[in-house]
Amino acid sequence: MVGRPTVHDVAREAGVSLATVDRVLNERPGVRKVTAQRVADAMERLGYQRDMAAANLSKRRHYRLVFILAAGTNSFMHMLRDAVSGTASFTSADRIELETILVPPFDGPALAAALDRLDTSRIEGVAMVATDAPEVRDAIARLVAKGIHVLTLVSDAPTSKRAKFVGVDNVVAGRTAAGLLGRCCPLPGRIAIVMGSSLLRDHVERRLGFETVIAREYPHLTCLSPIEGRDDSETVARLLSARLAADPEIVGIYSLGAGNGGIVQALRQRQGQRRISVVVHELTRSARTALIDGTFDAVINQDAGHEVRSAVRILKSLIDGRPTFDAQEKISIDIFMRDNLP
Repeated sequence: MVGRPTVHDVAREAGVSLATVDRVLNERPGVRKVTAQRVADAMERLGYQRDMAAANLSKRRHYRLVFILAAGTNSFMHMLRDAVSGTASFTSADRIELETILVPPFDGPALAAALDRLDTSRIEGVAMVATDAPEVRDAIARLVAKGIHVLTLVSDAPTSKRAKFVGVDNVVAGRTAAGLLGRCCPLPGRIAIVMGSSLLRDHVERRLGFETVIAREYPHLTCLSPIEGRDDSETVARLLSARLAADPEIVGIYSLGAGNGGIVQALRQRQGQRRISVVVHELTRSARTALIDGTFDAVINQDAGHEVRSAVRILKSLIDGRPTFDAQEKISIDIFMRDNLP
């Protein structure tokens, strides 16, 4: 056979009419199981691949996807919300509707409750910033059992029944931060680590990668126990200020979550003292300003827009039963300093 097989070829191979092939492809009633199987076998022998875009257009299919993100002051979560809104303005032409639901940060029961409240009769896919908690994993399993495709976004729940994770390799991100901060701190001293919560998988993995590289490659530096700032600038400022006042040997700060405005506040209180090197995550407005004025040395970033667009493409592929293009969906780790700000 020359060229791509068509429905005419399938009908001829299966010995049925075009109308029968159409009923099978569109899962319409009126076809005996044995006939449907004969059509399926013919499709497999011919290597027939359906044009899902044309099929969905003919059925005027709508895709209804939900993004569940963390509420609060986390600037990166605000960037994700903006990315969902911006993406929705383009996907509507392809009959893809996006909805955003906000839940309290670091709250596994609240996230699980939000998942259980979803109307599974009107949605087909969910992308969520996961809290890696048992009740969340159970809620994901209940959604999947109802035929809903689930992705984790930014922070993973790897032992759940989610289909895929969309985000950076957070262990590598932490290793990258260690390499940057280690080079910025040539003298012996201690590193203050600021994290949002140990309930977030991305924060735990970043800390693991960071501490592993510091211990192996920068033995003159010692990592202190993390400060859990709950991604809140005021909390970070208060806790970090107390840590800096109590320990004059701190030479570096690694912030692996949000609330980085609190780091700026804490450092301003110690003007005139020895400079402390700082590496943080996510190129927010406050992080950009701190890079420009020299308060921060480097920012490790992930592209919120890319993550949202990838989640939409992956969910659509899962709904259509088509493979995903993994190379396109790989989220890169970007490093920004004052000299290469976009």
